[in-house]
Amino acid sequence: MNLLKRFIVYYKPHKKIFILDMVASFLVAVIGMGYPIITRYMLNDFIPNKKIDLVIICGVSLFAVYLIRMLLRYFIQFYGHTMGVRMQAQMRSDMFNKLERLPYTFYDEHQTGKIMSRMTNDLFDISELAHHGPENIFIAGFTLLASFIYLMLINWILALIIFACVPLLFIVTSHFRHQMRMAMMQSKIAIAEVNSSLESSISGIRVTKAFTNTKKEEEKFENTNRQFVKARSSAFDAMGKFFASSQFITDVFNIIVLLAGGIFLYNGIIDLVDYSTFIISVNMFISPMNQLINFVEQFQNGTTGFKRFLEIMDEEEENLHEGNKICPKVIGNIFFENVSFHYKSSKEVLKNISFNIKSGEKLALVGPSGGGKTTICHLIPRFYDTTEGKILIDGVNINEFTLDSLRKQIGIVQQDVFLFGGTIKDNILYGNLLASEEELIEAAKKANIYDYIKSLPNGFDTEIGERGVKLSGGQKQRLSIARIFLKNPSILILDEATSALDNTTELLIQKALDELCKGRTTIIVAHRLSTIRNANEIMVISDGMIKEKGTHEELLKEGGVYKTLYELQFRSNEETEMDKIKLDLDITR
Repeated sequence: MNLLKRFIVYYKPHKKIFILDMVASFLVAVIGMGYPIITRYMLNDFIPNKKIDLVIICGVSLFAVYLIRMLLRYFIQFYGHTMGVRMQAQMRSDMFNKLERLPYTFYDEHQTGKIMSRMTNDLFDISELAHHGPENIFIAGFTLLASFIYLMLINWILALIIFACVPLLFIVTSHFRHQMRMAMMQSKIAIAEVNSSLESSISGIRVTKAFTNTKKEEEKFENTNRQFVKARSSAFDAMGKFFASSQFITDVFNIIVLLAGGIFLYNGIIDLVDYSTFIISVNMFISPMNQLINFVEQFQNGTTGFKRFLEIMDEEEENLHEGNKICPKVIGNIFFENVSFHYKSSKEVLKNISFNIKSGEKLALVGPSGGGKTTICHLIPRFYDTTEGKILIDGVNINEFTLDSLRKQIGIVQQDVFLFGGTIKDNILYGNLLASEEELIEAAKKANIYDYIKSLPNGFDTEIGERGVKLSGGQKQRLSIARIFLKNPSILILDEATSALDNTTELLIQKALDELCKGRTTIIVAHRLSTIRNANEIMVISDGMIKEKGTHEELLKEGGVYKTLYELQFRSNEETEMDKIKLDLDITR
């Protein structure tokens, strides 16, 4: 019942179309009753009494009425489907808005392709149900009732014999309906897997080609494709049993009419005209039952899709736990007080860590992968909430701020830059949608990418392709830095922002980052230790704990983990330089 209530909500904006659609459906059903009624009059009265003028009038009247029914059916098809599409669009908007408000943890556990499947395939099934459901139930229900009454008027005994078989039909269909519903759910899960596999393979097509692993991807896709075929086969098996058994029962109706009617006619209980009319009219009783039976598949698809839609709509939003204070332009003092954190069903990532960063200072985080460095960065803008402890900015617990106002004060430059499809201008303006042309140009200059942009035929209006595929890694990174310049945050997080770049590009981008860091509290997650020598403080993070902290010089003097890491990296760099020198000598020889 709750499911129905939530479904009906989407009809409210379209009440006018819905009512007109139901009226049109009602008139179509009423017109459908006209043919057998007129047939009975013609056989009983007009033809035996040679009233040829009434026969012609009936024929012309039926033609006119059927012409009206044609227009009504057009209205039902066009406006009914339009209503369904509008409802689908509203659900899609609601789902997208919901997805925008869901926390990081949701996306940790759900694949993009599966989410897309719910937004496309499932919502299409829902829209079809939204249009055809009420219409089919209304027309079929009215026709079923009206035809039964009419059959009772012709011969009530024969009508009751037919009606006595209806419970058998419901028993058979109910038996297979549960099996069909479960099969449909598995089928939807399987198509979601196919979409997820497809999305992953297409997104990684360049990696596939680089590693010549086309065969491997084909095998992976074929595996999910086979699972889909298996799930659909199970669904079709359930459907086959459902429809075959129900159609068999309706065929039995015709046999009963033929046998029982023949016996009644033989014994004079019914005359030939009424018997002929009954045979014609019984199809009006059987057809809506078949219509309802055929509607079951659509109903199962639609309700299953709506349940999957509601699963997302009922997910807990991240703003359920946000504060109500608007975060002002912050000074930038950050304090972690006994902070612990773990992801769902995983071991503790951070263990009771405490530290503080003064406004305008640089804090560098180093250490092995998986130690907790990026998690620290994600906790500050509250992509995740702490399990224990608290984080303060300028002495105020960040949980007291609204998420939007908090995140406006924080800029993040990551190693894996995400750019949206569109132009260079669109992507830079993402930092501040209200920025002027002068601010846009100034941000590009500060990020050291203005000269490159001006060298392009279309300048800022150049299309960059999906995820910036037409740009190099360094150009993508500089675009993301320009975005942050426009945002102008008080707190800056650099999460291995240059680790994936070559030395020359890194040098160019480092200049842009140094400019970006001026006057901002900065947290740097670094892989290359040479880039963090000038940090006010360096913390070595490992196993979710702070192992060491101090300046570059202090940590080298301690002779601990940091010194070991630094010497290993320094030695590696020296060996690389020596290899280059040897290569140059070989070439000159």
